[in-house]
Amino acid sequence: MYDIYGEAALPADVRDRLRITRDLAQTFHQRAPEHDRAGDFPFENIEDLKMSGYVRWTVPVEYGGLGISLEEMLMHQEMLARGDGSTALAIGWHVGILLHLRETGAFPDELFRMVCESVVKEGALINSCATEPATGSPSRGGKPETIAVKVPGGYRITGRKTFSTLSPALTWIMVTATVADEDVVGQFLVRQEDVEIVETWDTLGMRATGSHDIVLKDVFVPDERVIVIQRPGVKAERRPDGSGWLLHIPACYLGIALAARDFALEYAATYRPNTLPHPIAEVPHVEQKLGEMELKLLAARTLLYDLARRFDTASPEERVQLQPQFGAVKTLATNAANQVVDLAMRVVGGRSLSRALPLERYYRDVRAGLHNPPMDDVVYRNLAKAALARRTAKEEKR
Repeated sequence: MYDIYGEAALPADVRDRLRITRDLAQTFHQRAPEHDRAGDFPFENIEDLKMSGYVRWTVPVEYGGLGISLEEMLMHQEMLARGDGSTALAIGWHVGILLHLRETGAFPDELFRMVCESVVKEGALINSCATEPATGSPSRGGKPETIAVKVPGGYRITGRKTFSTLSPALTWIMVTATVADEDVVGQFLVRQEDVEIVETWDTLGMRATGSHDIVLKDVFVPDERVIVIQRPGVKAERRPDGSGWLLHIPACYLGIALAARDFALEYAATYRPNTLPHPIAEVPHVEQKLGEMELKLLAARTLLYDLARRFDTASPEERVQLQPQFGAVKTLATNAANQVVDLAMRVVGGRSLSRALPLERYYRDVRAGLHNPPMDDVVYRNLAKAALARRTAKEEKR
């Protein structure tokens, strides 16, 4: 793998951690074809991530983690995705949510401490499962059909969630539910052992993320595991962060695109058909495609890491103002990743369709990024609204 992070200029501890994720990526790369074909969950990859300590790197220092920055987290996520996109995307939700909770204070203090300690001591994993069959993506604002009924000492929850990534390995599941008789939405922390996992995930790409359905049947959640009931005047987050943690999504798909780029580059530099006196990398139209890949990756990765650095140094108010740009990175990066993989396949030619090579898997995996939040239309609308708001503010100052 090429050095794409300028590692010589990074602090020694960051370089050490990048070596860990690089080694993991190489291991995951060897296992990826098997899990892709079977469509099963890579439990051994998750175990390796736990053993390496990766699952606790975004936990706050005061709770036994490393408290790494968003920028560094994205480096690791991108690196892991170069080995296996499914594993990277799955674990990205865990490390990303922990960073989000750390920065926003969205959990009650004691509940967050308990979750963090379980991550550090037991390798516990967490994800948020909010999508439902009838409501679609929660980013569209649909009201949960999952119902929480107040009972002495807590709530009883019944419902079904879809696209529950990492579900086979989770310890903690954050679920949304409409509170009966109040018509407000609450968020609750459920143990995986209390739900039923229905193995519905059989897809074109990202086949090993374990994004199955989870079914809650009268699951009891004690009051101390109520995250928030969003009644009027109640803030879900003490320090809004503009959802910068979701940049783990574009980082993953750019990692897959980098893997495709690396494969095509190596192929072009070494393949010489008997009709040519030189490798195909010197053929003008191949050279152009290689250059196009580099430009698309350069643009998307530059914006990704620039915004990550800005997030890491920004106030909560500044982070909220950056939210339209966070969405822009996702749209730019996932579309660029699709284009890069397509170009890589054109460089390699018909052989790229072979299941003996990784390109066809990359081709399928990057398409999933188009369906991760936020959707392109939402991004364009938010960018337009932000631009119009700036214009209005400028006019009012005149």
